[in-house]
Amino acid sequence: MTGSVEQGTSQTHGNTHILHFLVRLPRPVETVWPALATADGLASWLTPADVLEPRLGGAVTLRGLGAGQVTAWDVERVAEYTVEGGGRVRFLLERGGDTGSALRLTHEFQGDREPEQDWRAGFERLIHALADTP
Repeated sequence: MTGSVEQGTSQTHGNTHILHFLVRLPRPVETVWPALATADGLASWLTPADVLEPRLGGAVTLRGLGAGQVTAWDVERVAEYTVEGGGRVRFLLERGGDTGSALRLTHEFQGDREPEQDWRAGFERLIHALADTP
């Protein structure tokens, strides 16, 4: 079983940049969700979550992205984190066949940095981590 990172797209509106990715994962939603919605899960592939209150309105601090709050939360479907200075990161999970899932990422941010390569590297770590998950 392998996963794949589909072509990302990028849009710019003034100083706001929006990245979109579709990642096909070899595990079901129930297995992928903890990687997106728990401190340990995020640390395993993206960045340490120094604070993560898993509920709408909960506090979140993502190392390297900033502190803010959980702005969307639908268990096993949507986790969205909005952080000062780091913008908004939205994970949308969908079923992908009998044993897989599809992750749609939206990262909205301001500034000149180009995080696309960072996301691609993170997705490769996520795919690898999920391959080791029973």
